[in-house]
Amino acid sequence: MTTMKAWTITGPAPHTLDDLKFTEVPEPTPQDDEVKVYVRAVGLNPADYKVIESSDTTDPRVVGMDCAGEIVTVGANVTDWSVGDRVMYHGDLRRAGSLAEFTVTTSLSLAPIPSNVSFEQAAASLCGTLTAYQALYRKANLSELPTVLIHAGGGAVGLAALQFAHDLHLKTIATTSARKRPLVERVGADVIIDYHETDVTTAVLQATNGLGVGLSLNTIGGDELTADTDRMAYNGQIIAIGDGMPAHLNLDDKALGLTRSALGGVYRSNNPQEIADLGFMAGIVGQKLATGEFDPVIDRVLAFDDAAEGLKLLQRGDNLGKLVVRIA
Repeated sequence: MTTMKAWTITGPAPHTLDDLKFTEVPEPTPQDDEVKVYVRAVGLNPADYKVIESSDTTDPRVVGMDCAGEIVTVGANVTDWSVGDRVMYHGDLRRAGSLAEFTVTTSLSLAPIPSNVSFEQAAASLCGTLTAYQALYRKANLSELPTVLIHAGGGAVGLAALQFAHDLHLKTIATTSARKRPLVERVGADVIIDYHETDVTTAVLQATNGLGVGLSLNTIGGDELTADTDRMAYNGQIIAIGDGMPAHLNLDDKALGLTRSALGGVYRSNNPQEIADLGFMAGIVGQKLATGEFDPVIDRVLAFDDAAEGLKLLQRGDNLGKLVVRIA
């Protein structure tokens, strides 16, 4: 049996990141509709440590979600990809993860990495970036007032959403902390609100002449979703990204729309068209990386054996931009 190095979690939940082990596990073997990837870089995401905390498994489970690497084996039914292809993909949380020397995934969600794009850039441009892309290009109704409120503009989703909003010629209002303001300024926003210093609702209404925004991308959830109803224009739309739906929202007074956006459910849907759309969206992002139209805003690149420390850094919120682990 051939083994490989990987970061794993074992045992009953709950876990902490201190429970992660850097160990040897068997190399995976692809099924007929799958490919085996030699992992070169992995982007770290909050979803990674949330999965680790809740994992309940008797066997070592390889963790990690986003992946950039090279195909080393293709399944018998795979015709669109070849050994040696450089690929990127957002992974299925039900599978063994990507923080390993090798991993296996369905061929449906793969996207090519352009020759002038590094594995690190590709790995940094998946979970948060595709979430923002899905929200703006798949979910948003852009027929109303062309102003978008982007919560947590200095986070991975926010930074990507700001860049896509520029492409769509939308006026952007971003909330952020003073610490992450330089990141927002780096990618650009028409109005920046420090939510520690300024009342967000007042600032949004001032920036829109009292009318409110036509669209809100809300990654905070909970009370901030409720508060958004006062920040919206009539016929506006709130896109809720992530957890924390309040029990009641007054959507009627302004005829507001509320839409949920989440990548995680795509794989659970078992809908091949939706799963393939992950690859399609990643392919567009790859082209934007190649032309310099998209900045993944990488904070730092970590060594493979420092992945657990990188996740702790992310969990504490001490990063300024994406954290990427270089595997090989």
